[in-house]
Amino acid sequence: MTNVMDLQKMLKSAQEMQNRLQKELSDLRVDGSSGGGMVNVVLDGHKTLQSIRIDPEVVNRDEVEMLQDLIVAAFNDGAAKVDESLAAKLGGLGAGLKIPGL
Repeated sequence: MTNVMDLQKMLKSAQEMQNRLQKELSDLRVDGSSGGGMVNVVLDGHKTLQSIRIDPEVVNRDEVEMLQDLIVAAFNDGAAKVDESLAAKLGGLGAGLKIPGL
């Protein structure tokens, strides 16, 4: 009977830890940029785009593909920083585990 109680406590603790981590990920804000700061994005810890800022100098009808590339690069920069932040937060917790995105 004690083992069942210990298991329930452990599961509850794991659930609380997961809830805290989800909140931290939702609250996390990471900046990504490209083009020397011409395009800046802000992502949350779930890699959801929160905002984007584009310098008016790169808005040119004749160079739409370049602007698209800068946006993708800024997003990828931010996503890599989210991964780094998550890895730092988890520290040794995930050591040896294959966690997607890390």
